[in-house]
Amino acid sequence: MTETTATPELTLFNSLTRQLEPFRPVHAGEARVYTCGPTVYNYPHIGNMRAYVFADILGRTLSHRGLKLTHVINITDVGHLTDDGDQGEDKMEKMAAQKAQSIWDIARHYTEAYWADIKALNIRQPAHWSIATDYVEQMIDFARQIADAHCYELESGLYFDVSSVADYGRLARAVTEEGEGRIETVEGKRNAADFAIWRKTPAGEKRQMEWDSPWGKGAPGWHLECSVMSGKLLGFPFDIHTGGIDHREIHHPNEIAQNQAFCCKPGDHCGLDVTANSGANIWMHNNFLVERSGKMSKSSGEFLRLQLLIDKGYHPLGYRMMCLQAHYRSELEFSWDGLAAALTRLKRMIMAAERLKDVTPGAGTHPKLAPMVETFEKALADDLNTPIALTALEDVLAAKKVDPAIKRALVERMDAVLGLDLFALTRAEMRLRPLNAQIEEAEIEDVLARRKQARADKDFATSDALRDELTAKGVEVMDGDPLGWEWKLG
Repeated sequence: MTETTATPELTLFNSLTRQLEPFRPVHAGEARVYTCGPTVYNYPHIGNMRAYVFADILGRTLSHRGLKLTHVINITDVGHLTDDGDQGEDKMEKMAAQKAQSIWDIARHYTEAYWADIKALNIRQPAHWSIATDYVEQMIDFARQIADAHCYELESGLYFDVSSVADYGRLARAVTEEGEGRIETVEGKRNAADFAIWRKTPAGEKRQMEWDSPWGKGAPGWHLECSVMSGKLLGFPFDIHTGGIDHREIHHPNEIAQNQAFCCKPGDHCGLDVTANSGANIWMHNNFLVERSGKMSKSSGEFLRLQLLIDKGYHPLGYRMMCLQAHYRSELEFSWDGLAAALTRLKRMIMAAERLKDVTPGAGTHPKLAPMVETFEKALADDLNTPIALTALEDVLAAKKVDPAIKRALVERMDAVLGLDLFALTRAEMRLRPLNAQIEEAEIEDVLARRKQARADKDFATSDALRDELTAKGVEVMDGDPLGWEWKLG
């Protein structure tokens, strides 16, 4: 980042080996990353969105290190059942029936809602949004190539025999740890963990999404989609595959099994002690967002969406800050107080950055800033340790008696990795303003100005009356607040 600071080697935690490993690109100067995207049958909840904040930080870090990044995020608009273990109805078909809408309209609506959340969280656009239904013919071809050696047909579809590949379930630690718990028995399956890669349309039924195949009319299995799209767009093996930790139990082990079957030829060593046989050199998973009231589950009907946070007056980048304050592999507990604290911290940084807004970035470094730069780089290199990286950025913002041009350039480069958009935001945008507020900001400011004058005139009766007037309209006046919030809408 500066002329005097050497960049430490990037190490990342590989879920497949359960250890930190140095990042060595498959292709020199490039980084190819695949992220499991949403099934667009409903709005994403904020726990879902943590996975994309994490993947964004990974991508920004790789770009920061000078690598050409090719990032793919898929959109699952077909194939995902209500149970991840090949049980239940198709999530898309089920929602279309509930809403009495076309499944294509359902997919479009919830895809656009997801993309709106991506934009609101300042997550960079990937190189490719891969839509599952655009790749069905390639999925059929992929399945055809592995069917003879690895699959068998049942009345309900074409199933993958997990005993036909080496080390099945290593990612989930299915043998030594609790794993594969959500898979139920399907009559005729050779192994409990076998999974459908093509699901036949039951006799007498018609789905909105179905295609002809060598195994009958039907739709691809959920796990098949990611194998095909990642391989087509990134090539096997690619560098990094990311997703939420919930995918580590079933979805990703099944994806890995398909990749092994497709990539390994007779006579090859196909064990997962060679991680490239899995399709990706490194598998990375972010941990859960925990919310004690139980509103993180979509099955509850009312669940925590990013739009709900916005409607309650919280800027969405306050949630991004909340995510960055915890390491991606740690559980993160959501609370409204925690979100407010993250928003306050972000406001402090924005206020510090405002002092540099009119400064032209300059080249060079400064001895006082060098340790902060070193801390920042070491934190990123240590498996994306964003809590420490955030503190380093705050230290730079607080540094005194340094060239503001150098300081501005350094803050820009750090913020390009953390994605908080410090120079684009204003402190006024951080105010809490719920969607249903019944008062305009101009009116609040007018009353506050009159109240300030009353206090200066020691007319405390008028001051109290004006405060009560605002309180009645849902405005909390925050006297003496060192951040200068002045008010918030409660």
